[in-house]
Amino acid sequence: MRAPPGPVEVHGGTAELLADADRDGSWMLLVDGTPQSHVDLDDPTHLEFEYVRRMGHVLDLIGPDTAAPLDVVHLGGGALTLPRYVAATRPGSRQRVVEFDQPLTDLVREYLPLPRRAQIRVRAADARAGLAAHRDRSADVVICDVFAGARTPAHLTSEEFALDVRRVLRPGGTYIANVADGPPLAFARGQVATLEQVFGHVCLIAEPGTFRGRRFGNLVAVASGAELPIDGLIRACARDPMSSRVVHGADLRRFVGRAKPIRDSDAVPSPEPPAGVFSR
Repeated sequence: MRAPPGPVEVHGGTAELLADADRDGSWMLLVDGTPQSHVDLDDPTHLEFEYVRRMGHVLDLIGPDTAAPLDVVHLGGGALTLPRYVAATRPGSRQRVVEFDQPLTDLVREYLPLPRRAQIRVRAADARAGLAAHRDRSADVVICDVFAGARTPAHLTSEEFALDVRRVLRPGGTYIANVADGPPLAFARGQVATLEQVFGHVCLIAEPGTFRGRRFGNLVAVASGAELPIDGLIRACARDPMSSRVVHGADLRRFVGRAKPIRDSDAVPSPEPPAGVFSR
């Protein structure tokens, strides 16, 4: 693999690939100085970011055969960390990635090449428009991890968007979303209320300090029309080097409180993170 170039201009700002000094074969993708993705070319099952590992735990537990291939739609690509993970852990999976920033995808493809046999297709499009182009009941999993700058765009936070996710998912399919929020977690509460309106089963995963409103962080929302593997998630999150809490059932209802589902007409982007919170 060639040494990556210096900073390059992309739609999201300035992107740069930096070698991870702590792990051979690993690279960090930064956009405007904010770490966006981490990739281990030697071991694609290694997930460095805590919230991405939590998404990985969900992916590991989907379906009665947890080694079976999946049809996955990724909204947001970055350095294609999770598509690489799925390709390694569930060989034969068909994956479609919607990434708005074509120059960013070109940079990643050139300097962090995908495994040869990975069935990963990347399309340059807005995430919601890209989702709308997918057929009904064509995916087992939809993952949303999209940021414009450091915020999730408003049009990816509404009930109308969640309904289109449900349309694309097969019965019993799973939606996984990165929800960035901080005290008082009003945005996260609204997101859970929205998903509860559309899906029958929802849980939220984050480290305890984030739930207590002590810090800004990434919460992982999981939703499905079928029962979620809550017990397995609790065990996996407890074993993780950075353990996290799985909130569900009555505890999740208390968390949501009086928050209401979000419609397109009143949707807003996720909160701006405090300066330096995601800086490397």
